[in-house]
Amino acid sequence: VQLVESGGGSVQVGGSLRLSCTVSGYPYTAGCMAWFRQAPGNECELVSTMKRDGTTDCGDSVKGRFTTSQNNAKTTVYLQMNSLTPEDTAMSYCAAGPDNKSCPRTWYADTWIFFGYWGQGTQVTVS
Repeated sequence: VQLVESGGGSVQVGGSLRLSCTVSGYPYTAGCMAWFRQAPGNECELVSTMKRDGTTDCGDSVKGRFTTSQNNAKTTVYLQMNSLTPEDTAMSYCAAGPDNKSCPRTWYADTWIFFGYWGQGTQVTVS
């Protein structure tokens, strides 16, 4: 499984960015994709999850501002981020869970352990 993120950058407060995650070697009909982020000095935060059927869930801190989606071929996962604030500044990561399990229904501080596949990350800076 390979995950490659792109689309990060610097943006002004109130602006938008769209992150992309190119997915290879992962099932099209099973498993769970996710976006995480980690700001300096903070723990890794789960931002959103998406089942391979397109069903999504997102954290309270981004609800109404961030949207997760995928292309029809299920080879790219997107994170559309709107109304960005300085608190959104972080390294963002795409992740994938076991290919035979659906997305976790409840999120905990250590839910990141569920996801065994990770991209290299892309930096998002809001100022």
